[in-house]
Amino acid sequence: MTRQAILAPRLFDGTSLEADKAVLIEGDRITAVLPFADVPSSFPIIRLDGASYLAPGLVDLQVNGGGGVLFNDALDFEGLAAIAAAHRKLGTSWIQPTVISGSTRQIAAALDAARAAFAARIPGVLGLHIEGPFLNPRQRGIHPPDAIRPLATADLELLTAPFPGVLMLTLAPETIPRPALSVLRKAGVIVMAGHTEATPEEIAAAQSLGLAGFTHLFNAMPPIAARAPGPAGAALADHAGFASVIVDGWHVHATSLRLALAAKGADRLFLVSDGMPTVGSSATSFRIGETLVSLHEGRLTASDGTLAGAHLCVAEAVRNVHRLLGIAPADALRMATATPAACICRGNRLGIIGPGAHADLALFDDSCALLGTWSGGVFTAARTLVGT
Repeated sequence: MTRQAILAPRLFDGTSLEADKAVLIEGDRITAVLPFADVPSSFPIIRLDGASYLAPGLVDLQVNGGGGVLFNDALDFEGLAAIAAAHRKLGTSWIQPTVISGSTRQIAAALDAARAAFAARIPGVLGLHIEGPFLNPRQRGIHPPDAIRPLATADLELLTAPFPGVLMLTLAPETIPRPALSVLRKAGVIVMAGHTEATPEEIAAAQSLGLAGFTHLFNAMPPIAARAPGPAGAALADHAGFASVIVDGWHVHATSLRLALAAKGADRLFLVSDGMPTVGSSATSFRIGETLVSLHEGRLTASDGTLAGAHLCVAEAVRNVHRLLGIAPADALRMATATPAACICRGNRLGIIGPGAHADLALFDDSCALLGTWSGGVFTAARTLVGT
């Protein structure tokens, strides 16, 4: 079993920033975190630059595609493996592959693909994120209009069947019978509000039944108004719930990001890529249903200008939130490690550096640019966003 000791002058362990710590790795697991002086002589030493930050492996809970593949179009083991590999090359250790408003048949196929990935131990697959189709049609965004539909009994049975990984479901709470929310939560589904016009009262009722948080805050929901705060206002007023945010420079203005961070903090606001097939690929266009989506100057849009996911990986989101808001690197890293892990109730296993954790690590420089990653204890230098 391969041994190594990584000496990090600055270590973010998912909770706090520590100085002069050594991470001991045996095989694909972390066995200890120690002061430099306590490293056993039997461990080969890797010394990191003093200006770098060693962090846990990054977690992305919304990944629609990557490596030229849209998961909706490749709802099988091979498609999922290709997407996970593309994001892993860009520094993301763990992903939630995401289905965009699929039919019952498509959702079943996606669940089967995720089960197959678990059986084959495909690296980095956490489970599945089903975004829609139980959405408010007025806030559908790029989701095909003919795909939006009510939650049926067959859907509920499918979603509450035994599943080996994390199952996340984004829905509009105002469109769902309240008893169904309770059934989903009792089955272990992480339920998020998104593509919604729910009132604060409707959000509060959903939260009482287990609503965990909000998907891509500010996007696909009405703006906050004095007498109509809507779901975004409800999210900001709620200190306990989680919220994801897309920080690509297009989806959310920096002032709105500052507002969200001030209201929720880095331990409740987390980064997602909403990544599409162009990520980790030379592709510049793809289709969602009948809609052509094109990449231009880093922005993915339909012909009418509607944003269609993001040309983004979560490592770039870390750098963006640090650059745009000037927040400390530890907080930027927390938003892509410990916080999303806590949202899916995996904070004791993911997003941390500690004994027993996977030896999946990320190395960043002072500007929060990714330098490289350790995957199962094996180091790989950073890749750029475009190209594999």
